[in-house]
Amino acid sequence: MPDPIVFLPPMLCDARVFRPQIAAFSATSPIICIPTGTADSMEQIARHVLAIAPPRFALVGLSMGGFVALEVVRQDPARVTRLALINSSAQSELPEIAAGREPRIVAARSGRFCDVALDELPATSIAQGPHRSDVLSLLADMARDVGPDAYVAQARAMQRRPDQTPIIRKMRQPTLILSGEHDTVYPLRRQQFMADLIPYAQHKIIEDAGHLPTLEQPVQTNAALRTWMDQPLVLR
Repeated sequence: MPDPIVFLPPMLCDARVFRPQIAAFSATSPIICIPTGTADSMEQIARHVLAIAPPRFALVGLSMGGFVALEVVRQDPARVTRLALINSSAQSELPEIAAGREPRIVAARSGRFCDVALDELPATSIAQGPHRSDVLSLLADMARDVGPDAYVAQARAMQRRPDQTPIIRKMRQPTLILSGEHDTVYPLRRQQFMADLIPYAQHKIIEDAGHLPTLEQPVQTNAALRTWMDQPLVLR
């Protein structure tokens, strides 16, 4: 049987962001989706993931989930058999972006969480397409259900996240970097930079997708993940 797959969602999202992938892979692999709003540092969130995850597992992280995934690999690389990072990065947060989170944290704590959710996941982050309105509606539903307390913890974790560039140079897991063609959050050049540093990494661009290709282009995304899951393990 293939390894279990652990999915780590982005900020203000839950397992529904991986709904097409769960439907596609649950017939052949055990599936676990672990929330990323459990603590205010990547280190603590990763420890929570490792406490819940199986002894060995494939790991898929989307956006913030990708940062958590890299911290999981740093803490216990032997348990991660393969790694997929979707629209993410290995670098620490830029100071101006970290500072820009402060007004949103204040707003979330003062009852203006709906406005904050729109700022964090703007409509422009989703590519134009026939399912765009459905994706945006689902984003709003997930953000409301995740809520302001988890958001504040996630924002703090993103602000404080460490630079994982030294870690990715040493990774030996089969690694897939998956990028939405029109992602406005993490430019393609940053994702290609990460792919260039990871030994054995493959970089796949999902056409006509923005920041959430799992929902925007599920057929392309699932095909890329299927190829990644079928890739032979690299001897370490």
